[in-house]
Amino acid sequence: QVQLVESGGGLVQPGGSLRLSCAASGSIFSFSAMGWYRQAPGKERTLVARTTRIGIANYADSVKGRFTISRDNTKNTVYLQMNSLKPEDTAVYYCNAEAGLDYWGQGTQVTVSS
Repeated sequence: QVQLVESGGGLVQPGGSLRLSCAASGSIFSFSAMGWYRQAPGKERTLVARTTRIGIANYADSVKGRFTISRDNTKNTVYLQMNSLKPEDTAVYYCNAEAGLDYWGQGTQVTVSS
């Protein structure tokens, strides 16, 4: 059983930045991949960014050039640096681990508003 705990969400003005963290209970180096997804009210959960065990990252087109996913295997933590935030980035952000099964965190709210 893998437990994921997200942190770092909050309220930020358009153009601002936030960094989300996802701490895992196990060794993330053993996971096939980890990623961040988001879900806005009334919409489906969609991929934001994903990084594989060997560090290959991919991003949703809407966040390319603004968001960066990274991982610290020594801390079993994955990060999502979000810059130039827009109101349309407002959503609950979920951490995901692909470790045989899919595991999810509880989510952290990100609100971009003036």
